[in-house]
Formats: sequence, C-alpha cells, structure tokens
Amino acid sequence: MKVVDHLKKTDKTQFSLEVLPPKKGDNIQHLFDHIDPLMEFKPPFIDVTYHREEYVFKKMPNGLLQRKTTRKRPGTVGICAAIKNKYDVDTVPHIICGGFTREETENALIDLNFLGIDNVLLLRGDAIKSEARFIPEPEGNNYAIDLVNQVMDMNNGRYLDDTLENASSTDFCIGVAGYPEKHAEAPNMKIDLKYLKQKVDAGAEYIVTQMFFDNKKYFDFVDQCRAAGINVPIIPGLKPITTLSQIQILPNTFHIDLPEDLADALEDCKDNKQVLEVGVEWAIQQSKELMSNGVPTLHFYSMGKAEPVYRIAKELF
Repeated sequence: MKVVDHLKKTDKTQFSLEVLPPKKGDNIQHLFDHIDPLMEFKPPFIDVTYHREEYVFKKMPNGLLQRKTTRKRPGTVGICAAIKNKYDVDTVPHIICGGFTREETENALIDLNFLGIDNVLLLRGDAIKSEARFIPEPEGNNYAIDLVNQVMDMNNGRYLDDTLENASSTDFCIGVAGYPEKHAEAPNMKIDLKYLKQKVDAGAEYIVTQMFFDNKKYFDFVDQCRAAGINVPIIPGLKPITTLSQIQILPNTFHIDLPEDLADALEDCKDNKQVLEVGVEWAIQQSKELMSNGVPTLHFYSMGKAEPVYRIAKELF
C-alpha cells in the first residue's frame, strides 16, 4: 500500500520509523532485533536509508595513489524486501542522485517494482567526504526533482530506452524531503520552498521533514508550505538526542538549532545516561504537542537505537 493511502486510512496520528541498512559484513538479524520491539506500535511503513559509496586512496608499492570505492552500508533494495517479507509491512527505500547513473537508478526502480515495493523517498543526497560540494555522477541525476521526473516517466510507461514498445507503467508513490529550518545550501526559505513546490508539482505526493527540536519551526514550515500552494501531507521527522556528542554533531551536520531550554538541560548532563533521559522526555513532549495538532504520522529517525524510540512510542501509542 502507498504511504498516502496509509495516511488516509485514519485520522489518528500513526507511528513510523527510519532504519539504517546493516554495515557491510553485519548479520541482518541485528537489524531485525532493532525493528522487533517497535512493531508493537504497528508502523504502516518503514523507511530504509541509502548510503552512497565513498572513495579512499590507497598507496601503491610504486608510491602512486589508487582510488578505491567503498560502500559501508550496501543493500537498501534487498533490505526493503527482507523487511517487507518478515513483517508484512510496507517499506520506503531512499533513492539518491549521488553515485548512480540514470540507467542504474532505472534498474533499481525496476527491481523495486518487481518486488512489489511501491513507495520511494527521493533525495539528492550529500557530498561525499572527499568533495567540497555535491558532484553528480556522469550520466546521473543532479537534483531530487530530476529523480521525481524520472520516476514519473516510469509511472507513465516511459523508460530511458525510448525504443521499448508497450512498456509496463510503474506505480510508485513519491516522497521528498522538506526542511523546516531551510536546506543548508538554499540562500533563503523562499527559494527553498520554491524548489520544494517544483518537486510536488512534478509528482511528489508527500513530504517528510528533516529532524527538528522546536515544534514552532515545524508549524511555521507547514503554514509557509500551504501559503506557497504545497498541499500534500507533511510528516514531521523526529529524533531523540541520546549522547553528549550529538549536542554538537546534530546542529553542525544537519544545520538545525536546539532550543535554549533543551540546550541548557543537555549541558547540565554529566553523562550519556542523563542525556538519554533528557532527550527522551523532550521528544515525548514534542510528540504530544504534534499529535494534539493532528499530524498524520510521527516519523522517528531511529539510527539503529530501538530503546529510546520504544520508550517514546510507549508513552504515546
């Protein structure tokens, strides 16, 4: 079932989550152990991220450097199929521009279609560590809207090989990302919303937001979207802070602010155990306010840690 159909089934706020594929060499049971306790809350869908390849340079005996491609978390398509098979729950694979040609993207989408997976979240993706800015793959998509257009072409039976006759149409439900505190590369919110509206106008059916810790920023973002003519469901993305290091890492990596009350409480923590308690309680209060305002789903970035998300959901659902 499509994400938007799940959202239409009930007026009650639902619970959903995002998981990471296991690291290369890890057993998939580690992922299942993470998901198992959270199935108590009956998520209608589970997102699976995609981590693109990185480059490392290995010194050769002759002194020259050889570029070697590595992928730390392979298998998003396979992981989605495994989750769908084990739990009978819809999965949402993330599809990114970086590291893919358009043909490789098409082949991944064909595989997903064969597997009966009819939801995708389309993202440009970040630059790899060795690049100062995002550089698309040769013959690849540059922006998320290019991915939207490619998926919509397939939904209309148009493939890259225009000599195909009577090609079967896919039927993907498309999600895209939204940024309540503006995408880091956008010069201002007005331009950021312009690009978001282009993706919706091109065929995106729902939006999932970047994590935020101040609900007012989410509510303001929704109001700005509606004023701009963006009327699709906007799902809030949430993450409990669980370690001292995240106090610096999250704002720097995701370009978000921490409310003063939250930052003050975290700075008073002596260890990660205290941080976890503050983070969980903050997320619970955040979630209660969001639910009281009728958000369609609370979407948790679990990051491989089931316990804090379980504690939050247990208070809410």
